[in-house]
Amino acid sequence: MDKLYDVAIIGGGPGGISAVVEAKVLGLENILMIEKGDNHSQTIRKFYKENKRVDKDYKGQVVKLDGNVEFSDGSKESTLDYFDSLLDNDEIDSSFQNEVEGVEKVGDIFEITTANGMYKAKNVVVAIGKMGKPNKPSYKIPPSIRQLVNFNLDKCSKGEKILVVGGGNSAAEYAIELSDANSVTLNYRRDRFVRLNDINENQLMQYNGEEKLRLRLGCDITELANASGMVKVSFTDGFDVLYDRVIYAIGGTTPVDFLKKCGINLDEKSTPIFDEHFQTDVKGLYVSGDIAVERGGSIAIALNHSYKIIEHILGK
Repeated sequence: MDKLYDVAIIGGGPGGISAVVEAKVLGLENILMIEKGDNHSQTIRKFYKENKRVDKDYKGQVVKLDGNVEFSDGSKESTLDYFDSLLDNDEIDSSFQNEVEGVEKVGDIFEITTANGMYKAKNVVVAIGKMGKPNKPSYKIPPSIRQLVNFNLDKCSKGEKILVVGGGNSAAEYAIELSDANSVTLNYRRDRFVRLNDINENQLMQYNGEEKLRLRLGCDITELANASGMVKVSFTDGFDVLYDRVIYAIGGTTPVDFLKKCGINLDEKSTPIFDEHFQTDVKGLYVSGDIAVERGGSIAIALNHSYKIIEHILGK
């Protein structure tokens, strides 16, 4: 593939989509977006339930949008429709269902090796997010119950006895949402929450006080087993409890190996090293979105990252 792109964007989530929009609006002509899924916004499609509310200011984290993407509060469906409209033209090249295998800078040009061939670009924006690779427990999940052990809410139905595992905002939100139609327990290995925003923590405590859900704090899980088609969960406090379903919300992992294949250096916390323009120590190679924040990312933050990146590419 001999075409030389002004910018190649790896990832079709909010950070990638906004990089496309900003590149078009601010004057770059040859733009490529590469996405390993069959459509854009894979995290929203996979991890958000139908009609889930999507806020610009996620859980009160107020973000002033700097760029040209006019993102506002909505639902899962309206957000996807809006992102569809931003990409619904022929002004960029896109390659879906195409996984990037590596990025190498040769002289002043980046060579992007993919499953479908090589692309060349003057600049590269890596905007792949974290949730595509959810953390999994260290203990074994028996194959016979794997369909009952999930990492999102896709397979949940009403009237189930569900254990949600995790101490972050995603775990809290899962437990709160599920408690309206299910018997829900939220398990966290520490004896108190340390990473929740105020809204989620207050709602959890309210629901716990009203017995809409149960909190099981200060104990960890040692084992999962099949008990006549239910999930038997063994806890460190010596109790075994049966559940219809277990949902893990224990965070996402920065895709370290992939970032290294892209030539991106990481610090001791496996966070990409970059400057105030989100440029890594390789000139012309940028990171955007959740991989550029230690915690607390949001769609709006990713949009601002990409705006600043494209401005820097153009020398503004």
